[in-house]
Amino acid sequence: MKRTARYRTLLVLFTIVIFIIVIVSLFSSCIAHHGSSSGYDTKDAHEGQVMINDGFGFVWITPLEGVSVNPLTENDFGTRNGKLTYLGNDYTIQRGIDVSEHQLEIDWAKASQEIDFAYIRAGYRGYTEGQLFTDPRFEYNFKNAKDNGVLTGVYFFSQAISPEEATEEAEYLLKILNGASVSLPVMYDWEKIEDTAEARTNDVSEETRTACAQAFCKTITEAGYQAGVYFNRQIGYYGYDLSALTDYSFWVSVPGTYPDFYYATEFWQYSFEEKVSGIGELCDMNLRFIPVAAEASTDAAQSNSN
Repeated sequence: MKRTARYRTLLVLFTIVIFIIVIVSLFSSCIAHHGSSSGYDTKDAHEGQVMINDGFGFVWITPLEGVSVNPLTENDFGTRNGKLTYLGNDYTIQRGIDVSEHQLEIDWAKASQEIDFAYIRAGYRGYTEGQLFTDPRFEYNFKNAKDNGVLTGVYFFSQAISPEEATEEAEYLLKILNGASVSLPVMYDWEKIEDTAEARTNDVSEETRTACAQAFCKTITEAGYQAGVYFNRQIGYYGYDLSALTDYSFWVSVPGTYPDFYYATEFWQYSFEEKVSGIGELCDMNLRFIPVAAEASTDAAQSNSN
């Protein structure tokens, strides 16, 4: 009797343990199923994404494949002699302005003492009727900047609504240059005209805008020049497919104390309100980043050719 009672007790305990194991397993399964179906999956909802500042706030984006990431951080910048500058060791920097007729007459002999390069507007397309114009001060600015030792580049303010119009703009700019040499990539500057219903570019899509930049840059490079694309945060993130433009230089407008645009760019426009000697109106100011390794390679090639 004692052995039978003991056996029954063990059987009951064994049954209770099995029952508990089954209940726990069922409960765990329900929790996992409920979490998965209700959005509480342990998987990171933003896996493969990065948080960026798009100019209006911080948002998650999926990085484009094949586009170099910006390695610069806030710690790489500070002031030196009262001017914002790069403090790191990986790049040599050049400081420069971009100007048009809006800066009026420029004393380039004075301005050249404070800058290394200048981007000069060659022309533009009107945003309502789409007519092409030459900047009335281009010839003066281009010649005098070069004569005073300033590295000179040109840009075209585009309002193209098709690749055909962008090609037309590039051809128009090439006629203005008439074979003249430039020191910097020729820049395509497509901008959205804000707060007006009259702009003919209001409905241009990302796909069309990217195709326009490709058409412009292709025409420029086929003529023997380097080409590049200018954009602000919004157009850089949402207005272009930058992965389709990696053959060209990038120039980003991010006013502030460091370039926090996610992708790497050769040029950074950091201010719209800089005072430069010899220029009566305020100017946009930029930094150009030249990788030290690339600069050393260029110096070595030049040395070997001598």
